[in-house]
Amino acid sequence: MDAAEIGVLRVDAARPATSPDRQWSGYSTTLTPDELLSGLRGWWRCDPATISASGVLPVTLAGYVVAVLTGVHTWEKDPRGRYTFPHARLAGYITDLATPTTVVTSTTRPDRELAGILLGSRLPTYSGGAIAYAPTNALKSSAAKEA
Repeated sequence: MDAAEIGVLRVDAARPATSPDRQWSGYSTTLTPDELLSGLRGWWRCDPATISASGVLPVTLAGYVVAVLTGVHTWEKDPRGRYTFPHARLAGYITDLATPTTVVTSTTRPDRELAGILLGSRLPTYSGGAIAYAPTNALKSSAAKEA
C-alpha cells in the first residue's frame, strides 16, 4: 500500500436506522451482506483523499476489524461538509466475533488479500469521530503476525 495512513470507519452494534433508505445502521453478525453494506454506508466528516488513496476502508467495532470496504476511490460531498463513498463494496466481514470467522465476498484478488489481512485483526487508530486514521505500518505488523 502506497499510502502512509488509511481511514478507518468505527461503528457501533447495529440498531434500527433513522433514515428511510436503509433498515439498519452499524454492524451485526446477523445481517446479510447487503444489509451490512447498507448499514455501513453513511456521510462522515473525513479526509476523503486519504481514504481514496488507500482504496480500502476497514470497519472496526471496539478496535477489531469486522468488515472491509473497498471501491472507495470516489466520493461525494453534501452541503454539511460530509462525505460518502457511493461505490463502496463489501470485500469481507466477520460472522463470529468469539472465534473470528471470516467471509470474503470480493472476487478481485487485491480486495480478497486486503480482507484476508485485515479481518479479525486489532487496528489501533487515532483521532475522534466515526472516521479515524491508522498508519499503514499498523497493517504491516498485523500481516507479520498472520505469517
